[in-house]
Amino acid sequence: MTTELFVQYLFAGITYGSIYAIVAIGFNIIYNTTGIINFAQGEFVMLGGMIAISLLPLLPLPLAIAAAVGLTMIIGALIEMIFIRWLKSPSVLRMIIITIGISILTREAAVHIWGENIRALPYFVGNEISTIGILGARISPQVLWVVGVCGVMVAILHLFFQTSSVGREMRACAANRMAAILCGINPRNMVTLSFVLSAGMGALAGCVMSPITYSQYDMGTGLAIKGFTVAILGGLGNSGGAVVAGLLLGAIEAFSVSVVPLAFKDAISIAILLVILFVRPHGIFGSGEAARLKAF
Repeated sequence: MTTELFVQYLFAGITYGSIYAIVAIGFNIIYNTTGIINFAQGEFVMLGGMIAISLLPLLPLPLAIAAAVGLTMIIGALIEMIFIRWLKSPSVLRMIIITIGISILTREAAVHIWGENIRALPYFVGNEISTIGILGARISPQVLWVVGVCGVMVAILHLFFQTSSVGREMRACAANRMAAILCGINPRNMVTLSFVLSAGMGALAGCVMSPITYSQYDMGTGLAIKGFTVAILGGLGNSGGAVVAGLLLGAIEAFSVSVVPLAFKDAISIAILLVILFVRPHGIFGSGEAARLKAF
C-alpha cells in the first residue's frame, strides 16, 4: 500500500470515526444520567441534516444549521417528556423497546415529510471537487470540518461536565440519584437536559457530515448501530473511551475496503459488536457495569 493510499484511508477512517464517536457520546450522555440506552440517537443525526437542508432555501447556511440544531434539541426534549418522563423505574429491556419504537416513529415521520430522496447540504468551503494535498493524498476540506467540529464538541462537552454547575449536577444524578435529590437537584430536569444535549450534538454532526455522506430519512439506523458498537467498545458511559473506539472502528472500516468488498463494511461493525458482547461486554475502557447488557 502506497503512502498516499494509506493517508487517504486514514483520513476516511478519522472522518467516519469522529461521527461514530459523537453518536456514541450521545448514548453515553443519556446513559450516564438515566441508565437508558437510547436507540433513537441516530435519528437526531438524520433530523439535523434533513432540517438544515429544508431551511437552506430560507436562511443562510450557518443560520440554517443553527436553526436545525435548535429544532432537533426541542424534539429531543419533547421525546423525553412524552415517552420517557412518565415512566417509573422501567426495566432496561422496556426502555430499549421504547427507544427503538421512537426511532421507527421518527423514521416513518421523516419519510412522509422528506420522501426517500437522498439530499445534501452544500460544502462549507469549496465544492465536491475541491481538495487539499496532505502527504500526497487529496482530502476534501469538508473532512477537516467534520473532524474539527466533532473535536470541538467533545472538548466543550468535557469542560461542561467538569467545570459548570449544571454539568456537575448531571454527574451527581448519574453517581447517586437519591443523594442528588436530597441536595435539591431535580433529576427530571437533568434527564431532559441529557436528551437535549445528545440531540444537539447529533444534529450538528448530521449537518457537518451531510455534504460528504449525504442525508436520507433512514440513515439513523445504521449510525445508531455503529454508535452503540463504539459506546460498548469504549466502555458504556465512558466518553473518552468512545472517542478512541470511534476512531478505531472508523479506521478498521476504512482499511477493510482494501481487503473485502465495500458491501461488507456494515457487517464488520455488527461482527465487532457481537464479539465484544460475548468476550468483553464492558468494553476496552469500561467497568463491569455495562456487562449487564449481555443478558439481552
